[in-house]
Amino acid sequence: MFFELFPASVVEQAPVLVVAIPLLSALVISIVGVVNQKYVLPLTILSMAGSLIASLITLQRVIEHGPISYHLGSWIPPIGIEYFVDHLNAPVLVLIAAVSFLTAIYSKDVIRSEVPDKIPSYYVIYTLLVTGLLGITITGDAFNLYVLLEVAALAAYGLIALRGGRAYMATFNYIIMGTIGAGFYLLGVGYLFIKTGSLNMLDIGQILPAIYSGNAVLVAFILVMLGMWIKMAFFPLHGWLPNAYTYAPTATSCLVAPLMTKVSVYVMIRIMFTIFSADFAFNVLKWHNIIVWWAVIAIVSGSLFALAQRNLKKMLSYIIVSEIGYMVGGIWLANRDGITGATYHIFSDAMMTLCLFMAVGCICYKAKDCSFENMRWVFRRMPVTMAAFIVGAFSMIGIPPTCGFFSKWFLLSGAIKADHWGFALALIFSSLINAVLFFRLFEIGYFGKLRESKEGQEPSHHHQPKISVKEAPLSMVVPLVVVAMSLIFLGLYTNEIVTNLIDFVIPKGLMDVGS
Repeated sequence: MFFELFPASVVEQAPVLVVAIPLLSALVISIVGVVNQKYVLPLTILSMAGSLIASLITLQRVIEHGPISYHLGSWIPPIGIEYFVDHLNAPVLVLIAAVSFLTAIYSKDVIRSEVPDKIPSYYVIYTLLVTGLLGITITGDAFNLYVLLEVAALAAYGLIALRGGRAYMATFNYIIMGTIGAGFYLLGVGYLFIKTGSLNMLDIGQILPAIYSGNAVLVAFILVMLGMWIKMAFFPLHGWLPNAYTYAPTATSCLVAPLMTKVSVYVMIRIMFTIFSADFAFNVLKWHNIIVWWAVIAIVSGSLFALAQRNLKKMLSYIIVSEIGYMVGGIWLANRDGITGATYHIFSDAMMTLCLFMAVGCICYKAKDCSFENMRWVFRRMPVTMAAFIVGAFSMIGIPPTCGFFSKWFLLSGAIKADHWGFALALIFSSLINAVLFFRLFEIGYFGKLRESKEGQEPSHHHQPKISVKEAPLSMVVPLVVVAMSLIFLGLYTNEIVTNLIDFVIPKGLMDVGS
């Protein structure tokens, strides 16, 4: 067993070490950065590696022994703050730590290029953002979750704004929307506290069934859901996302694009099933059909916006808006396959988004620009990068054996079983649009053919200039290749992931829920 390699004390304290390691590292990095900034990146990588090991230990304990309840300061919940880890959030912790670790390695050269005078500050804020995301995922306290949401949000604002220029306005828009979302969530938690007298999620979940009929519970649910939908950029509440992800430093995009929205989707699932219960969300409210149609609009709109873009990062940002619709719609289909697909899509979408943003980051690093124009002949200039880009694109389209195929397969199966043909058609439409988007880039990258060049003329692909191979630095290419390989690895092990983890997330008696 993995955790037998470590002392019993480390294994026992692993849940708190997941969060404590990056939190304490932020303090150390801030001090070391003043003395000698060359040690800042190694310390960041080590802290991410430590958090990843702790999260893997925690995941294995959950798989072998079931959910873990960790009481901070030995204060027994619901009075004290509890870290609660089960089959839903244990893999999300591993996901956050793995993405953070790989992105920290990836950031070595690109951060020196983009924000050379702010390197210590960047990595301090980086570790604080990771701390916030891990804390959001592991906490079992509703108010503590709000605090950690704000820690993560403030750190994200700082990481994006470090780029300067247009990133300032993008950050300002993000601050406004993020604050509104956090305000809605906090108001909802306030209503829950008034009615239950508790902030512990499990405790609230035990008290609420007796008072489901109260209007305060309904208002609390609406406020909390609205807050999280703003945080995850669920269309049309997505206005902050495209510019924030486009104008952020490249390494920041690689961190926030795969994680921020996916962690918010996790929080939505946790709130629905742990605090309010599936029975309340699907049977008492009976809103699921409306929300699935809302998700259909989000999927189609995000895809069409992506189709209109000529900037690689902005195109990927709008694809994320569409993918959020996948996950929200899948959960609200209210059946086993839909929830399985939406939960699995948290992991598959995070990894394929990371793969694509890393690949685009490599291209932009060499070309100094992210426009389609700089994709010309990129297959010759950067063959390894483009091989990884193809894997990420195929996963986003939904081509086997990548993980994107399997998550979309479950979602499509859930839509068919729910007789929701609108959602099924939206999934197919989005995949077709993704195919058009990426194969257009393949055409430009392989043939050098751009229909709307800067000179207004179409260059002939019959004239193929001699181009030498000029890949991005190894610090960027190696993490990219690892992520691309993980998309296939996750796809091949889909059955094990579903059986050992996601099946435990499905609420009991779901087949009777929402019918």
